[in-house]
Amino acid sequence: MNNKKNYFIFFCLYIAPMIAINFFTNFIPVFMRQQQFSLSVIGMMHFLSLPMIVKVFWSPAIDRSCTTVNDYKRWIQLSGIVFAILLLVIAFFHYSTNFYTFVALVFLLFAVSTMQTIATDALATQVFDRKNKSMVNSMHLMGNFGGKLIGAGVLFMIFKQIGWGNLNTFLALVAIVALIPLYLNRKLTINREHSVAKQVTWTDIFRFFTQGNGIWKQIGFLVLYHVSMIGTLAMMRPYLVDLKYSTNQIGMINGIIGTAAGLVASYAGGLIVRKIGRHRSRSLFAVFMVVTALYVFLISKYTHPTMFLLCVAVILIGISYGTSAVVLYTLAMDRVRKGREGTDFSIQLIIAQLSGMTAAALSGVVAQHHGYSQLFLVEFGFACLALFYILTVFRKKEAND
Repeated sequence: MNNKKNYFIFFCLYIAPMIAINFFTNFIPVFMRQQQFSLSVIGMMHFLSLPMIVKVFWSPAIDRSCTTVNDYKRWIQLSGIVFAILLLVIAFFHYSTNFYTFVALVFLLFAVSTMQTIATDALATQVFDRKNKSMVNSMHLMGNFGGKLIGAGVLFMIFKQIGWGNLNTFLALVAIVALIPLYLNRKLTINREHSVAKQVTWTDIFRFFTQGNGIWKQIGFLVLYHVSMIGTLAMMRPYLVDLKYSTNQIGMINGIIGTAAGLVASYAGGLIVRKIGRHRSRSLFAVFMVVTALYVFLISKYTHPTMFLLCVAVILIGISYGTSAVVLYTLAMDRVRKGREGTDFSIQLIIAQLSGMTAAALSGVVAQHHGYSQLFLVEFGFACLALFYILTVFRKKEAND
């Protein structure tokens, strides 16, 4: 029962900021494409997520300052409150008349959300044992997909009706309400030594890469594993715009149908990892990504995609990304050093995110100069490369899997 309550707490912490973040990250490229920005420039907008990369440089400070559950709570709650305040400020700057100010504020919003994420991830790493880590990572991914379902789906379709100011006020309220279950819970426990926490320094960021024990195999996995799906997702919205689908249709196809598939797949992925183990799950999900990438390429190359074919595509992408991210997060959580949970988990997710951001940015360049079908062919190649890497580098099952 306690685990179920704890899962709910972390689900709330993960979903609340992701509603706002997913709304803005999905809204900006569609708005820019409608205003005739080039695909190359739109692709570069994915670097708005840069704070999620540089967060590694302040994660040691959070590890060093947190020795109790209450320490983590203070970081999470303070970040959540600042996040809500920024949303209220954004309400006063309309995107159509203050676009660059709006983009700058969104950048700050992302920066604040990363502080909350570092503390939340570090706390989750210590609250849950190895058996239950796959399920808390399911909550993490369900929060991401749930945030996208609401932010990039429902709110994306109705924000013009409810108004810009009302939208951001609602997002701020959600951010505050999501903090309540954590505030009320008094039973969360961790086993953390104060002396270990005090030893955390900035040099631990670099020591992560010199610890041995197959760490570079892990880094290769983080770079390659689901980069194909991220590159495909990055251009899916502009692709739908160029196919002449309306904003509401794009919200339905990409924001609701595909995201709902990802949300369900994230939960199923946690159960699969717990059932068959990390080793077999990693390979199984890699095979599914190859199938997905091949399908997307084929429909873009040899057909004029119908609504049905596109819905199948986004469902497959949602399932591929949802399941692969669960096993990636779980394996990353397994590779953290004691007392450096926030730092090590952040480093590993940053490696995966930086790889994904690079793929997203370059996908715009490839699509601009060579077309969507050639882009999707490249992503199919990356999916095959990831599968080959896993089958050759991780041939042996770990003893504790």
